[in-house]
Amino acid sequence: VVRYLAWTATSTMFLWVLVLGVFVSRSECYFSEEKYPEESKMQPPTVVIAIIARNAAHSLPYYLGALERLNYPKARISVWAATDHNADNTTAVLREWLTVMQQFYHYVEWRPMEHPTSYPGEMGPKYWSNGRYEYLMKLKQAALNFAKTRWADYILYADTDNILTNPETLNLLIAENKSVVAPMLDSQGAYSNYWCGITPQGYYRRTAEYFPTRQRHRLGCYPVPMVHSTFLLDMRKTGMKKLAFHPPHLDYSWPFDDIIVFAFSCRVSEVQMYLCNKVRYGYLNVPAKPHHTIEDDSISFSHLILEATIDGPPMAPSKYVSLFPKQRDLMGFDEVYLINLRRRQDRRDRMLYSLNELEIDVKVVDAIDGGALNSSDIKILGVDILPGYYDPFSRRTLTKGEVGCFLSHYYIWKEMVDQQMDKALIFEDDVRFQANFKRRVLRLMEEVEMVELDWDIM
Repeated sequence: VVRYLAWTATSTMFLWVLVLGVFVSRSECYFSEEKYPEESKMQPPTVVIAIIARNAAHSLPYYLGALERLNYPKARISVWAATDHNADNTTAVLREWLTVMQQFYHYVEWRPMEHPTSYPGEMGPKYWSNGRYEYLMKLKQAALNFAKTRWADYILYADTDNILTNPETLNLLIAENKSVVAPMLDSQGAYSNYWCGITPQGYYRRTAEYFPTRQRHRLGCYPVPMVHSTFLLDMRKTGMKKLAFHPPHLDYSWPFDDIIVFAFSCRVSEVQMYLCNKVRYGYLNVPAKPHHTIEDDSISFSHLILEATIDGPPMAPSKYVSLFPKQRDLMGFDEVYLINLRRRQDRRDRMLYSLNELEIDVKVVDAIDGGALNSSDIKILGVDILPGYYDPFSRRTLTKGEVGCFLSHYYIWKEMVDQQMDKALIFEDDVRFQANFKRRVLRLMEEVEMVELDWDIM
């Protein structure tokens, strides 16, 4: 009995010690968790940017500059770059940029092809033969395979005349959590990088949704049958296993075109394409016609740069690419003037940037600030308003601003007379340039000379 009681007491004490031990042990774990900080944050997903360039030297500095400024950790980005069949210095520009940027990006794959400079049977650099389409499809597929091999989370395809001026573009597209998503890009017209409709034969079909989307009358992220030029693929989605640019699907019977082949691949893989237009992401150049030259592309792209200065944010070239200085001239005029109010530095900067892109030399004239004039100032200047004059539309007399505008022009006319100029071109600082502005003005002046027009003001 004594032994049993002793054993019972010992067992009970051991049990209490065990329970207490468990309590102490758990307490220590609890307090130790409180003691240490949280785990570190997750790193952003890995991204491959696919650069496929041909005869793009005119746009590459701006395209590459936009990639540089993407607000995304470069250590999480790999670059897959290929160039081929160039008649300009695209290869040199891309090589110069990659040589510097490879130290910032996680990895760079570089695939240049120096020769040949054209495809068999190609009738100019803007002509698309089946051989050219097929080669491009193979390049896009090679980039996709590269992304899969490196277990990348995303791959971004962006044509080299598509400028992503919004530095948040990559973050915004990733946040949409779509398999295939494109940022709507602006152009000089109705053209953009998506279709809202597609025919049973795979061709473009205009729908009622296109213009409300293009003009941002409706904002969102919408399912569409086609996105192209710039788009992001989520490699983590299971549907990506079947997607391909080349070879085309066995059931493919649509036109032999890289963007249509990929759209068909998405359809048969049950992967939905999406277009987002919630914010401004950037710009794309209107595609050149088959008979156009590389110079035509360059002129068209220059106009796109000018459009960006108005609708913003502006484009800026890469700081790691050498740019040739612009060769500015007076276009055959004795002088080219820019009238600008000194307090409107923003307009001055935009116009000087635009005129430099157009390679037009200019003399800046400080405008007379009509808002700072009073009646005495105007009288001292010897200016008087024509008696009985009223604006034909508003039925009012001249405002001080209009008087200031007149005086600004008057002093230019006076300088022309004093210096015995033959002809001059005058810009005010709110000009918005049309495409091929310089070429059009030169052609106009040639026609004026040809018909011997006796003109004073045009």
